[in-house]
Amino acid sequence: MRPFGVVDTMGAMQTTFDVPTQGAGLYEFTADVARWVPRRDGLLTLMVQHTSASLVIQENADPEVQTDLQAFFARLVPPTTDPSMAYLQHTYEGPDDMPAHIKAAMLPVSLGIPVQNGVLRLGTWQGIYLFEHRTAPHLRRIAAFFAGS
Repeated sequence: MRPFGVVDTMGAMQTTFDVPTQGAGLYEFTADVARWVPRRDGLLTLMVQHTSASLVIQENADPEVQTDLQAFFARLVPPTTDPSMAYLQHTYEGPDDMPAHIKAAMLPVSLGIPVQNGVLRLGTWQGIYLFEHRTAPHLRRIAAFFAGS
C-alpha cells in the first residue's frame, strides 16, 4: 500500500493509497497513512473511491473484532443466493455485489481525522481500515486530502 500522486499546494496535500484485498474483510492501512501525513497540524480526509467497500475506524488490538464485524455484516446482509435476498435485482455481477453496495451505503465511505504535529489523533486502540465487502480480490483506491498549517 503506497501513496502516489502527492500534491502539496498552499498547505494542502493530496495523494491516493492503493489497498489490495484478498476478498471480504477488514484491511488496516493506518501505518501507511501515518507515514504520509506532514509534520504539522491539520485535518486529514480519506475517501474510498468505490461503491462496494467502506472505510472504518476500529479496534486494532484484538483481531476478533474484525472477524466479528465481518460476520455480523455478512449475516445482516447475506448474498443474493440467500432466499431472504431474492427480491434484489442487481445480481449480474455476482451474488455478493448488491449486498456489498448495501453494506457500503450503511457504513462510512469517508473519514475525517485530526492531525497534531504530524500525529494522527486516533485513540489508543484505533486503526484505519478498508472494509472490503466483495468476496473476490480487488485493488481499492483511497483518496487522501490533508489541509493544515
